[in-house]
Amino acid sequence: MSGIEGKVVAITGASSGIGEATALHLAERGAKVVLGARRSERLEALAARIEKAGGEAAHARTDVTRRADLSGLVELARDRFGKIDVLVNNAGIGLISPLDDLRVEDWEEMIDVNLKGVLYGIAAALPVFREQGFGHFVNTVSTAGLRVVPLQSVYAGTKNAVRTISEGLRQEAGPNLRVTVVSPGVVNTDFADSMTDPEMKAQILERMGRIAMPPDAVARAIAFAIEQPDGVDVGDIVVRPTAQD
Repeated sequence: MSGIEGKVVAITGASSGIGEATALHLAERGAKVVLGARRSERLEALAARIEKAGGEAAHARTDVTRRADLSGLVELARDRFGKIDVLVNNAGIGLISPLDDLRVEDWEEMIDVNLKGVLYGIAAALPVFREQGFGHFVNTVSTAGLRVVPLQSVYAGTKNAVRTISEGLRQEAGPNLRVTVVSPGVVNTDFADSMTDPEMKAQILERMGRIAMPPDAVARAIAFAIEQPDGVDVGDIVVRPTAQD
């Protein structure tokens, strides 16, 4: 089935930024969206906004570091809408700092959210996609993995791990499943909010203020991959501001 109308799309990290913009854009185009994030009140507000505009939405508090939460999100999609066409593994954090700072807890958190969170999403949805005979993974990675720079090595490492796993998954998926990785550049989101290094946080916020693109730019790229006809897999999309190095 090509197009977006009628497709059931589950999205992690849906309470803000790229996830929120993707939910709004896809719902506007007729998708039924299933929203997952840790901030329940923001999910409720987003679902209400979508429904007020005539769309369909379900939501569940989802912590991607908990495998059961990802299973619950996939099951919510099936219970509410009878299927799941797409899982957008979008939740992520960027706790950027010099390696010399030894912020090991930050490293572990990025591994848990950015890498293991995607694996838990795959574990939840892959058996369902196999059973259905169709399905599409869209995994948000980053241009940080394409151009590795100081201070971002662990963050870039987690994103490149997802890139590698996604390619392996694509090769194993067979003719009925699709796998897309989307690499956003600098986006105007609350990405910096979770940073524990004040100096790095200030630098990122300053850069975002200068060149960041709106989250909807990434949402449109995700929609492009989803709307392709069956048998067409858009494997890799890079979307970044023209001003980005």
